[in-house]
Amino acid sequence: MQHKEIVMSGATIYLAPITTAYPDLDEVPGAGWAKLGTGGDLNMGEEGITVTHEQTLNPKRTLGSTGPVKVTRSEENLMVSGVLIDLTAEQYAKVMNNATVTDTAAGAGTTGHRNFLLHQGNVVATVALLLRGENMSPYGETWAMQYQIPVVYQSENPAPVFSKGESSDLSFQFTALEDAAAPLAPFGIVKIQDAAAV
Repeated sequence: MQHKEIVMSGATIYLAPITTAYPDLDEVPGAGWAKLGTGGDLNMGEEGITVTHEQTLNPKRTLGSTGPVKVTRSEENLMVSGVLIDLTAEQYAKVMNNATVTDTAAGAGTTGHRNFLLHQGNVVATVALLLRGENMSPYGETWAMQYQIPVVYQSENPAPVFSKGESSDLSFQFTALEDAAAPLAPFGIVKIQDAAAV
């Protein structure tokens, strides 16, 4: 018996400017969407990509009860994290406040180079995030699943280590902000394919 409901698959992260249209589950991400990692999941650590649903719950007990009788949620967070194994300027800059990369061509007596600012400043960059797994649907082995998170910021402290015989990796964590333009889905949605297109 095939256990399709057991998902054993990697995923690829795409970033885009806020309000960029999300692709359908069977479409290649279009204009505006750029992979995190030059090779997508080929540049992610083997530990994979983690989606964390964090919450603070407040159970209420009464004088006459030993167990809680009501509960409210006062805080919640949604985070997407992993390890990026790609030290190209373009990818490094994405986890450094989505910094702008400047490409300087080689000239007489000048080496060609790319650079970005290390100082991030007061303003925290926000982007839209798409997390897509082509074989992640629990309803079919070859169907897709994707998280569509409209506003995120990079909240991890990247700390590449330069040592002999080891890759210099960049930890990342994209944390969702509530999208005021979508009050019914402020953290976005997760889409899971359950049938082929007709």
